[in-house]
Amino acid sequence: MAAKANPVPSVWTRQQSAPDQPALSRTAIVREAVVMLDADGIEALSMRKLGARLNAGATSLYRHVATKDELMELAVDEVAAEITVPPADAARGGAGWRAAATEAAASFRATALRHPWLSSVLGQAGLAYLGPNLMSYSERLAALFTAAGFPEPSRAIDTLLSYVIGMSTTEAAWLTTVARSGDTEGEFIARLMPAAQQAAAGHDHLAEAYADAAVRAPVDPVALRDAKFAYGLDVVLDGLEMRLPR
Repeated sequence: MAAKANPVPSVWTRQQSAPDQPALSRTAIVREAVVMLDADGIEALSMRKLGARLNAGATSLYRHVATKDELMELAVDEVAAEITVPPADAARGGAGWRAAATEAAASFRATALRHPWLSSVLGQAGLAYLGPNLMSYSERLAALFTAAGFPEPSRAIDTLLSYVIGMSTTEAAWLTTVARSGDTEGEFIARLMPAAQQAAAGHDHLAEAYADAAVRAPVDPVALRDAKFAYGLDVVLDGLEMRLPR
């Protein structure tokens, strides 16, 4: 007799249990988990703490979500609903695809910065991409890049997302550090800069870069981060544009 295959470990591959408490639902559990993640990060989230916030025992939660890994899959899919992608028609003809891709990238970044834990867990959240919201997001991106004329749209999308996720992860980690300091971003940079300049002493190129940052960053750090993201995005889109049929 053939051995029974182990089930695929994902919330998206098993049937949802019937609720044992009318007021407790998977939706309520996930939304409260997102609130906790936004406030305190992944390390602070536990099924016990989440149950206490919902006035429910752990047993009740486990009827809806089997593990914390499943909870993270659901949380990722929940916030993915906030990411917008322009309609495919926007990519047809001329440089419309580029403006549409820029808008999609900016929406992803904005969502990742509202939920600082998101980018860092995307590669670890099991089979999160099977969730309905991430599936919808992926389908809309595929339609956009197909309409733009890319011969291999999935590879173009992977290239764009690798840049956006990488930048968003770094930026979200930085903003989390700033938030924990209790300072504004400008105040934190001003306090950090002497130590950074001292560490860069003897490294000519870095010393010059930090000297420039010491002048510009505390004035408008948000604009500086926006410009940095836009510069890299333009470079990525320049490269992708060369892959379009002439």
